[in-house]
Amino acid sequence: VQGNFDKVEFNRMCWTLCAKKNLSKSPSLLSDEDAFKVWVIFNFLSEDKYPLIIVPEEIEYLLKKLTEAMGAGWQQEQFDHYKIALNTSREGLSAWELIDLVGSGQFSKGMDQQTVSMAINEVFNELILDVLKQGYMLKKGHKRKNWTERWFVLKPNIISYYVSEDLKDKKGDIILDGNCCVEALPDKDGKKCLFLIKCLDKSFEISASDKKKKQEWIQAIQTTVSLLRAGSPPPHKEARQKRKELRQKLLAEQEELERQMKELQAANENKQKELETVRKQLEAAAARAAEEEKKRLQTQVELQDRFSLELEREKMVRQKMEEQVAQKSSELEQYLQRVRELEEMYKQLQEALEDEKQARQDEETVRKLQARLLEEESAKRAELEKWHLEQQQTIQMTEAEKQELENQRMIKEQALQVAMQQLEQLELERKEALEQYEEVKKKLEMAANNTKSWKDKVAHHEGLIRLIEPGSKNPHLITNWGPAAFTEAELEERQKSWKGKKTASE
Repeated sequence: VQGNFDKVEFNRMCWTLCAKKNLSKSPSLLSDEDAFKVWVIFNFLSEDKYPLIIVPEEIEYLLKKLTEAMGAGWQQEQFDHYKIALNTSREGLSAWELIDLVGSGQFSKGMDQQTVSMAINEVFNELILDVLKQGYMLKKGHKRKNWTERWFVLKPNIISYYVSEDLKDKKGDIILDGNCCVEALPDKDGKKCLFLIKCLDKSFEISASDKKKKQEWIQAIQTTVSLLRAGSPPPHKEARQKRKELRQKLLAEQEELERQMKELQAANENKQKELETVRKQLEAAAARAAEEEKKRLQTQVELQDRFSLELEREKMVRQKMEEQVAQKSSELEQYLQRVRELEEMYKQLQEALEDEKQARQDEETVRKLQARLLEEESAKRAELEKWHLEQQQTIQMTEAEKQELENQRMIKEQALQVAMQQLEQLELERKEALEQYEEVKKKLEMAANNTKSWKDKVAHHEGLIRLIEPGSKNPHLITNWGPAAFTEAELEERQKSWKGKKTASE
């Protein structure tokens, strides 16, 4: 909306439409006018989404403004407790809950209704009507040069002055822009605390009540002109926008944190899948290790059998050689001529002993190799034991999860059985209700038949039942029952009716 559109009147019309059915009837410090102003302030401070709510940060801002306007101290600890209780239940308050909160006096203890009303009016003027400052001052006239007391109201681009603070009789405006300036003046003509507002077309001399008021007005007007030069909104609107941007930033950070948490959760799930893959690989490795262990044991048995055969053969060879040596020793005296042959045989025996020694060395090498294989087997067995323990822990966790699922399934089955029992009970009740309905229906049909039979009897004997009325002056008719109390026309109607019934019965 633009131009001279009166937003306050528009808000008042909306308030009239919705206040009666939503405003609480509980005792309150607020009058209807104060409640309306709090409602308009709520619409200004609420979030830009439906349904409208005011968040705890804006509630704190409003309550602080009201407390400052009442001249009381802000109770931060009390509001922190209220904020914690509010955040646990919902995000904020509706307009009617905010009105109840302000009217309850929870944050304005010790203040009477008039003080609270004045504070609400001051905050309303600042936030809704954009009143930056207001008060009585003296203004010098342009024509008669006389000094007159006026009620001045400073807004973001204009200073309006009225006859009194009720704002009914407006006397003029001082239009502000970026070219305006304000400066202090020395005392003159018996007037003190003077300052001058210079605009493009006019200048206005004004006298404040004291030096403090003078400095406050000069500072407020200079601030307003600076905002006009910079093209900035009023301070309270700019502060509200900054608070809103800060909340949006915090919300974005929270959403980013939630996104990161989801990513971490997805990564954790992927890690679980990888662990499951590793577990399957460990199971496959354990199977391969078992197969290798089986093959190794088989190879070891084969080597032991081979070594046993070799030892038996060596023992037989040794026994044979011993027999030969004994034979040669006994035949030494008889075969002196064969000494050289015996020496040659001795050399052969030495060579056989060397071969035996080499065989023993080979046996020792094989034994060391076997010991190393046993050590490797022990290391692999320890590693397999470790993998087996990890696998057992994983299986135990899986069993616990299975047990939990089984408990949930049992609970659901019990709930299902209870529901089936309730359904059967409802079915029995429905059948009983249906039987009762059939009985009532039969009774209604019997009552309807009785009513119909009675109606027929009344219709058949209609001529017998008639109220006694005064007779006419005409001569009375004589029937087989005696003097008739009806006219000839009525008798004709009766005859027609009886003939019709007779024809219908035939």
